[in-house]
Amino acid sequence: MIKRVAANGIDIAYDSFGPPSGRPLLLIMGLGAQLIQWDEGLCELLAEQGHHVVRFDNRDVGLSTHFHDHGVPEAGTPAPYTLNDLADDTVALMDVLGWTAAHLVGASMGGMVAQTLAIRHPKRVLTLTSIMSTTGPSVAPPTEAAMAVMAGQLPEDRDTAAEQAVTTWSVIGSPGYELDRDRIRQLAGQAYDRSFDPAGVARQMAAIVASGDRTEALAHVRVPTLVLHGEDDPLIPVVGGQATAAAIPGARLVTYPGMGHDLPRELWPEFVAEITKLTDSIQA
Repeated sequence: MIKRVAANGIDIAYDSFGPPSGRPLLLIMGLGAQLIQWDEGLCELLAEQGHHVVRFDNRDVGLSTHFHDHGVPEAGTPAPYTLNDLADDTVALMDVLGWTAAHLVGASMGGMVAQTLAIRHPKRVLTLTSIMSTTGPSVAPPTEAAMAVMAGQLPEDRDTAAEQAVTTWSVIGSPGYELDRDRIRQLAGQAYDRSFDPAGVARQMAAIVASGDRTEALAHVRVPTLVLHGEDDPLIPVVGGQATAAAIPGARLVTYPGMGHDLPRELWPEFVAEITKLTDSIQA
């Protein structure tokens, strides 16, 4: 069941899996992606391994607060907010949940938010897992094909949004695994129904750019860190994961042939095993 709570001056929508007595595990999604992009099946697998799993909508997506008054950011103007604000939103949600600290798992922009949180609020982080992410916007530029599909024309309706999602994931998804077109259409339609706000995605993108490179700051992170990345990711190439692991002392890097910029169902058991190994090593 989706809940909405006040945190850091905004409303944040979230839901959870597993018993509250489990190890606190917070899932942070990427650019323009809603909490539903953390598939319920993956969340349940993590819960089965003793985690209390929470997934949520970042600001400007889904059912959390949208900053409509800021419109679409224009070049040369300050971003309405930065990744610092997204990290602080996440900490405020943890406060509402009663979590003094949590295991963080962030995908893509969510990995950037998790990294930023570990930098800004190190005592609130038990472990850090950064998936298909990077240390800064210029470290791992996308391929031309990925850039083109991400900059495509905005859909005019729900059906068009679903078909464009299939086109997008056929380019940036995992070439080594079969594309589940029906599931992609279903999720895209569900996301459209929950909230369709391209300007919000643009504001998140502005936050990424405005936040710059984290390499120097990540050198001071001392929490146990896992970096997962696809070797065939065209949106954030594997060099982004390599740079993240190199920046954080003691980080463990695991890469997957055939994985692109998504979370293939076939790899869920491996993701869960790696994350559980990390969280098992720390007592909250």
